[in-house]
Amino acid sequence: MSNSDNSSSRNGISRRQFLKSSALSSLGLGTFMLGGCDTNSQSFQDRGEAKNVIFMVSDGMSAGTFNMGDLIKRRQFGNLSHWVDLYNSDRKFHRGIMDMASLNSPVTGSAAAASSWGCGHRINNQAVNTGPNGEEYKPINQIFKDAGKKTGLVTTTRITHATPAGFSVSIDSRGKEDQIAKKYLQREYDLMLGGGARHFKADSRDDGQDLISKFSDKNYTIARTKQELSEASVDSRLLGLFYDSHLPYTIDHQTIDEHQKNIPNLAEMTDKALQHLENQNGFILQVEGGRVDHGAHTNDAAGMLYDQVAFDDAVKVALDFVDQRDDTLLIITTDHGNANPALNAAGDGYNDSGPFFDRLQDFRHSNNWILSELDENSSVADIRERVEYATQLGIEKEEAQTLRKALNGNLETIYDIKNYPSSVLGSILANYTSVSFTSGGHTSDYVELAALGPGIENLDHFTRNTELFDLMVNAAGVNANMAIA
Repeated sequence: MSNSDNSSSRNGISRRQFLKSSALSSLGLGTFMLGGCDTNSQSFQDRGEAKNVIFMVSDGMSAGTFNMGDLIKRRQFGNLSHWVDLYNSDRKFHRGIMDMASLNSPVTGSAAAASSWGCGHRINNQAVNTGPNGEEYKPINQIFKDAGKKTGLVTTTRITHATPAGFSVSIDSRGKEDQIAKKYLQREYDLMLGGGARHFKADSRDDGQDLISKFSDKNYTIARTKQELSEASVDSRLLGLFYDSHLPYTIDHQTIDEHQKNIPNLAEMTDKALQHLENQNGFILQVEGGRVDHGAHTNDAAGMLYDQVAFDDAVKVALDFVDQRDDTLLIITTDHGNANPALNAAGDGYNDSGPFFDRLQDFRHSNNWILSELDENSSVADIRERVEYATQLGIEKEEAQTLRKALNGNLETIYDIKNYPSSVLGSILANYTSVSFTSGGHTSDYVELAALGPGIENLDHFTRNTELFDLMVNAAGVNANMAIA
């Protein structure tokens, strides 16, 4: 089907999937799973329905990000990433690639991407579960809630950001985050953890409403710190807002004592969410490592990759949960590529590529932290001093001068997107780390997809994004709740 086809996923397994499964059964070929595959594995019906669904998104993860995140785990921490280790394990899993195109473009945004999973339709970029003529589609969290299951969202971005919203609300623009927060209040999902307090506080909302108090009035526990999250009872609904905007990058979080004390990391939030949501009737939980995307946008290798490592730590929490049980569908993927970062060849025989890459281990801060105190009035000396403190790299005077031109808006490059200070700083640091970026924007790449648990035999190795909606509602048996009330 073409990108412009506004077709949706079907209520039930598609005809193509049915025919595929029937043909395989008659041939005795088993399931389409890579690694850890078992040609005698049980059918979907024999395994039983998925009581729980965990959907994990490393937002904006290009293939190079996936690769370099694993390289950091190997070279700095001495082990494989948990995601790659899954592929080396004897677990029964599916691995494939996925086409994430939106309705109006081969390059998708996070709202359209999350909506393709969240309602089973391809929609235009920037909209959330809403068609081009204003059609509102019921989001998957509401479908699960109406089926009597618990619902949860965990993210390192604002909780009202595009990816969590894509599982939770229908609205014509992802930018209406104040309205998205209000829709969360109306829908009463069981657990929401992340940043974005500014969209709930009276003094920062356009309408002046105090949504935090309104959530409290609906018997939500409100957590504003890591300690309050730890102490929150699993018997009440939970709203955790740990920062005014997005949570800090991991590279900054691990350096700033106040952040370590007060702000939980993604693995800690995921662990709390699973404790909180586990119940007799089951649940759906979306977990997003959202700042991987932001690091790619700003050509920030350390910001991006250490958030990828933090996402991988959350993957470990989810894998621990699903191991030794057959009632949980776990999906691990990304919504689109971003900036196509890569570790490049350096030195004779490429011998310098590894040592250059290892310099990231000495970084103290993100590029965002560096640029937050630099502007058009910053001197070359100021720039060099701040970069050196954050990265422990002594950049050249000429490099600092180029960044100063970018800060002043006086730099002109052949590729306009490379004029931005963030892109210039990323290019300067690439001279020392050998990690470079093609742009600062999303890409049309097919993306990595892994899945474990009931229903994965209905996935092909090449998947259309909307088919994951089919997978989740069929595996959980919630089809009867798909109609909008």
